[in-house]
Formats: sequence, C-alpha cells, structure tokens
Amino acid sequence: MTNTEPDSAGSPAPPTPLVQALPLRSSPFARASLVAYLFLIVYASWYPFSGWQNDNLAALTDVIRQWPRYWTWFDVLTNIVGYMPLGILLVFVLYPWLRRWWAIILSTLTGVLISGTMETVQYLLPSRVTSPLDFLTNSAGALIGAVLGVLLTPLILEKGRLRLLRKHWLSKEASREMVILGLWPLAQIYPQAYLYGHGQLLPIFSDWLSDLFDTPVDLGAILRNGIELSTEEYWLSETIITACGFAGAILLCLSILNKNAPKARVTALLILAALSVKAMANALLFKPEYAFSWLTPGAQGGLLIGGIMLYGFSFAPINVQRRLSVLMLAISLLFVNLVPANPYFIVTLQTWVQGKFLNFNGAAQFLSLLWPFFALWALLRNPAKRHFFRVN
Repeated sequence: MTNTEPDSAGSPAPPTPLVQALPLRSSPFARASLVAYLFLIVYASWYPFSGWQNDNLAALTDVIRQWPRYWTWFDVLTNIVGYMPLGILLVFVLYPWLRRWWAIILSTLTGVLISGTMETVQYLLPSRVTSPLDFLTNSAGALIGAVLGVLLTPLILEKGRLRLLRKHWLSKEASREMVILGLWPLAQIYPQAYLYGHGQLLPIFSDWLSDLFDTPVDLGAILRNGIELSTEEYWLSETIITACGFAGAILLCLSILNKNAPKARVTALLILAALSVKAMANALLFKPEYAFSWLTPGAQGGLLIGGIMLYGFSFAPINVQRRLSVLMLAISLLFVNLVPANPYFIVTLQTWVQGKFLNFNGAAQFLSLLWPFFALWALLRNPAKRHFFRVN
C-alpha cells in the first residue's frame, strides 16, 4: 500500500511505502533461543549425568572409528532434525555480521564442533554410546539448518515482517518471555503426574539424599507430616495444580501482549499447541489409547477454573497480571511438590516406552522440571524496569 497525497505545489508526490524498511540488526530473540537450545542439546546428550568414568581413554580412537552394527532410519532422522534448529539459530545470531555462504560455513563448523564435543563426552558415560554415525548425522543436520537459515533470513530478518509484527503486538524487551513461552508446549512432553504440574523437584532431591545417606528419604512425606490424601483430595489437588499452572503460563503470555495484539487468538493458539503436544507425546511414549489419559476429572476441573480466572485476570493491568502469574506459578509449585504422585499415574508410567526416545527424555525432563523457574525468573527480573511493584 502506498501514499500518493499531493505535495505543497499541487502535484502528486511520488508513492512511498507506508511500511519503511527496518535497519539491519541482530535478533535478541535468536540469541536467547540459541542459548536455550544449547542447554537442551547438552542435557539430551549427557543425560542422566551419572556414572562418569575416565578409564580406558586410549580406546576412544578405536570407538570413534567403529561404525555401529545396529542403527535405524529413525535414529538418523531424529539426529538430523535435532540439529537443524541449531544451524538455523546460529545463522540468525551471526546476522548481520556474517551472511550467506560465510554464515553457512561458520554455523556448520560450529555445529560440527558441538556434535563432536557431545559424542566425545558421551564416552565417559556408561549409559551413552559414542557413535560416528551420530556425529555425522548431527553435523548434517547443522548444515541443513544453516542453509535453511540463510534462505529464511530475507523473510524473517531482512524484510522485517516478523519484527514489525512483534513491534505491533509485543511489549519491548519480551525476548526472554517469548523463548520461555515457546518452550511451554515442549515442557508437556515429559510424563507428569498432573497436567501442567511442572517443577516437581522434591522427589529428585529425595532420591539424591537417599543415595547419599544410604537410607530412604522422602522430603514430601516429611513436609506432609503424616497427612494422607483421600481420593477427593487427590482430585482437588490436581484441580489446583492444573488451574494455577495453566493460569500462570497464560498470564505470562498476556503480560507481553499490548493492546494491538489479538490476545484471544494468540493465547488460544498457545493452549492448543500445549494440549496437542501433550496428547501426541502420551500416544508415542505410552500407547495410542493413552493419548488423553491426562484429561482426568481433576484436570478438566482445573482447565475450567483456570479459564474462568484468566477471563477475569485478562482485564487487569500488565503489572498486576505479572504478579498474578507469579502467585499462580508459586501455588502450583507448592502443591505439585507436596502432593504425592497419583497411584493411577504410577501404574500408567510402567507402560512407558523409552527406548527410541532416550535422547529426548533428558531434555524433556529438564524442561518439565525447570520451566516454572525460568518463568518466575522472567517475571521477577529487574522489577524497577518492569514496574513490577508499581501500583496503578
């Protein structure tokens, strides 16, 4: 669309675009996404971070030369796809300093270095296998991602359409929140006792202490002080965990959207993505008939109550929404760590098929455990600048 109003002399002015080209600059969102994705790669590659051994290092060269006897196309494709986002993000981070072929070369070499480091360190972990096939497929994924990144650069970075959309819809300095919200659907992959019940750290700490002191330790039972939950109390706890976790995440999303954004559509898309990922993950990790096993009466009640709360909270000022998000996430964290795992979930967990997804289980657990803490960090950081404690 152009502007053709006459100038002061009465003659039509030359058409000028209403949307001016944005200056070339690096993307903070790409940098934040790259850091987050590197954490995921490290966690997925070195999970479970236990049993380290450094004996027989001389055999490492022989292992590197040995082609695996057993491999599947599934392993090849997942390794390639897993490193493609890394190549894309590296190209975006290098922009505008390096572009086109130089960006492809440096991004690919970086991907090769990261893949080589991950595979070499895996030799020190008895539960992981160092494989030249993984190294080659990961490197190929980085190369393909780098090429795609260069092809996508004109659309995403140079023409600035996404930047204009972000400027029109989002508040300033929302890069961290965008990354965290983008990870929220992925945090649903790891099996959880309660829908949106992220951050369940006490069982892990209990296992660590049990191994350290060579005696069973249950921190949750100690904090509950002998209180046993009935079936109705389990349902009520699940409703609270789901409602608060759900409301806390969506309030974080609402807090970065300005008045020009289609808030209902954006939040609906985010909710749909999270529930879809949850259903697909359950079908793959367990059995297809378990795709919606998480949609229990307690979870349904939590979604309903969370939706009602969000409707009322959506009219609150942004700083109030951020405080409410902190409160909701804190309540969810408190309940999910105090309430014992649902016995039905424990029975369902026994059917978990982990074999083909071993590389993803660690990263999925990492997201499930730490996502609410990332969200709280984004909500509480630099309160003076965010006007977090200001009362309107």
